[in-house]
Amino acid sequence: MGKITGFLEIDRNERAYKPASDRIRHYDEFVIPLTDGETTRQAARCMDCGIPFCHTGCPVNNQIPDWNDLVYNHQWEEASQNLHSTNNFPEFTGRVCPAPCEASCTLNIEDIPVTIKTIECAIVDKAFENGWVTPQLAKEKTGKRVAIIGSGPAGMAASQQLARAGHDVHLYEKNKQIGGLLRYGIPDFKLDKSLIERRAEQMQAEGVTFHMNVNVGQDRAIDDLIDEYDAVLFTGGSEAPRDLPIPGRELQGVHFAMDFLTQQNRRVSNEPLQNHEQILAEGKHVIVIGGGDTGSDCIGTSIRQGCLSVTQLEIMPKPPEHEDKQMTWPHWPLKMRTSSSQAEGADRDWSVMSKAFKGKGGHVTHIDCVHVDENMQAIEGKEFELKADLVLLAMGFVHPIHKGMIEGAKVELDERGNVKANVQDYKTSKQGLFAAGDMRRGQSLVVWAIREGRQAARSVDEFLMGTTTLPR
Repeated sequence: MGKITGFLEIDRNERAYKPASDRIRHYDEFVIPLTDGETTRQAARCMDCGIPFCHTGCPVNNQIPDWNDLVYNHQWEEASQNLHSTNNFPEFTGRVCPAPCEASCTLNIEDIPVTIKTIECAIVDKAFENGWVTPQLAKEKTGKRVAIIGSGPAGMAASQQLARAGHDVHLYEKNKQIGGLLRYGIPDFKLDKSLIERRAEQMQAEGVTFHMNVNVGQDRAIDDLIDEYDAVLFTGGSEAPRDLPIPGRELQGVHFAMDFLTQQNRRVSNEPLQNHEQILAEGKHVIVIGGGDTGSDCIGTSIRQGCLSVTQLEIMPKPPEHEDKQMTWPHWPLKMRTSSSQAEGADRDWSVMSKAFKGKGGHVTHIDCVHVDENMQAIEGKEFELKADLVLLAMGFVHPIHKGMIEGAKVELDERGNVKANVQDYKTSKQGLFAAGDMRRGQSLVVWAIREGRQAARSVDEFLMGTTTLPR
């Protein structure tokens, strides 16, 4: 804990944002960190709550009260060691995690949780500034070779853990650079890609070998990798997007959100675009269908590209402004949230069903919509039309892409189309083949991917060596 009476004496103070009028002109991060002194004061608010629900609220089970106390006592290096003992990449979660730990904080009963995410980010940023984050080399090599396919947060975490255990780890990525969704899906204004490159250098120094531009299942047969390595771990993403098969879907200007976001990330990093058709919001009325994080990222990107307007539609009802604490705490609550991108100038509407895309000359110009009731049934007389030059479908993902690697591996799938593996050993139906992250659990959070990558690494290590000292 921090200061015994800190939660009574010190108000919650969160990181600020640079003004929207300034930040929408670029793709740089715009969060203004707290000073060291204020971060220490915020850590002092961590109370002796008896049962630290934040431990279980956090998917990687960060020892939050411990490093809050260390920060309060100005022991930043020890705080970094503690934080890294449970989370390989806190600079990622400290920026893009929705912070379920804060939702489960005891002080959230009063809507004033400890600023856990802010403190986490401050710890790791200070650790890098002071050179405390260094490669952790294995004391001895095992002689075992492991292939990890997919370099998102699950693959990165698993690779790092297994390399530190002494295995010869080879990480395969179909794109030019590692990072998966971190690099190609999350906009640069939320996560600067130099953070990924910094970790990639650390991983390479620890012995991880990167194989870029290798699409396993196309460029290399999965059976060849299974034969070549002692164990193979699938850590790809859930990349098959949910479509909207309504009249007019074939019109130009209707795109999946991830195609739009990936293109912009490639522009920022000066990578060639994979798709010939450029998807740009400049000078257009943009409609984003889907109310989640991906939809929010589409809004921020559209505004930075210079759209005329952007409207976000959600088929679910508008959530309440505040949750019922007695019903939800310490679990993640359903309540009204406004992201930084939405606050930059988006219109939002709820309980809206899109009925048809309308167009002229083969290009979308309008969407026919209707408001629905709590049973998702159209309400008579509530039809309306929205102008649309660009429509972005951000309704989530249904399962990983089966063609290629998964079909070639002939592994069993679950009822949702994900690679079937449990969370005890992460083993698939094929001997020596494991699966973790979104490819196993479905579309989820970065922090869940890191957790699964770490846990799968432990299972792989135990499979190879008969025993393991890696943490779960």
